[in-house]
Amino acid sequence: MNNTSKELAFVIINPYSIRKSRTGGIIARYLVRTDLKLVGARMFGPSSQLVEDFARYLACYDPDDNFKCDLFSNYVRKAFSVDPLSGRSHRSMLLLFEGTDAIRKIYEVTGDIHQQWCCGQTVRDTYGDLVRHPETGKVEYFEPCVLVGRSPKFVSEILNVWLHYLKTDSGIVHGSSDVPDGADVQQTLVLLKPDNWRRPSLRAGNIMDLLSGTGLRIVGVKKFAMSIAQAEEFYGPVKKNLKQVFTIFGADRASQALSREFGFPVDAEDLKSLCDYLAPLFADREFENIVEFMTGRRSSGCLPEERHKPGTEECLAIVYEGPGAVSKIRDILGATDPQKARAGSIRREFGTNIMINAAHASDSVENARREMRILDVGNDEHFENLIRTYYG
Repeated sequence: MNNTSKELAFVIINPYSIRKSRTGGIIARYLVRTDLKLVGARMFGPSSQLVEDFARYLACYDPDDNFKCDLFSNYVRKAFSVDPLSGRSHRSMLLLFEGTDAIRKIYEVTGDIHQQWCCGQTVRDTYGDLVRHPETGKVEYFEPCVLVGRSPKFVSEILNVWLHYLKTDSGIVHGSSDVPDGADVQQTLVLLKPDNWRRPSLRAGNIMDLLSGTGLRIVGVKKFAMSIAQAEEFYGPVKKNLKQVFTIFGADRASQALSREFGFPVDAEDLKSLCDYLAPLFADREFENIVEFMTGRRSSGCLPEERHKPGTEECLAIVYEGPGAVSKIRDILGATDPQKARAGSIRREFGTNIMINAAHASDSVENARREMRILDVGNDEHFENLIRTYYG
């Protein structure tokens, strides 16, 4: 391990938990019950080869205190294997957490299979299930919810198993084939903004829980820091809108301000030419404020060679798929201005103002494709580099 002060731990959210839309609650539990940082997220559609390699390793080394049976390996072969009818892989999500003593902390919040699952204290206690025969004690039903590692050796070897299939089995993983024929299946992008990641909180997980109410499927995910170049391209269309918005409200506000200052009425109509001059200045300033909020850096103070480097703020990109995905996501997100958003919508509950409004969502299928391309959601070199840095 190159970094002796920190550890890298993993959490694999199992296909059953993904299908039951428990992802947000699981992530929230780890974020608030540890002091660890979520540094990587990747959606997998495990191939038969990955499933077999993973199961074979678990048969040799059980992650839960050397539990001497094939419980975990049999579970992986059953739960992760490719659907023989549709030919599609079952989706799972691999999360990376970084911090001091990360492996122990993740394991304790997860819970092991030896404890009695009944009180909701651990992740498995809340979202998993374990049923034993009352007389023999034999396990009759087992759903561990997530898979984690207990030792640095186990974590290293499992991550290297999954790393081997990173380029072939991960990225944008389509949902199952149970969508009705002729349905308007769309993909749309949701961006959980930096205000969700500045301190440990339930925000990100709760937002994902609310989004699961759309009935859509998560088919891609990426934790990343946006660069200035990405932010400027991503929000480029906003700049034109800022100019148009200023010409609408600028004259009225200038009229009110000048009337108060000089003590006599100033007609807003007479100020329109002034606002036409000021509109580009207003748009430039507001646009740079948006870029700074998303990246932690101002464009005007950035050297050319730094424009493509990751910023200091963090985001989580999530790709949702399903019938009418664009409108469903935007409806539950609510109006851009949190004060105007309906009660119960994400922006009303978690937003502060028009810029700091918790999340972004694509407004069309075409823009979703454009935004996913800018962020390169299907690829994640940072994810691979993290694993190699710690366990390469």
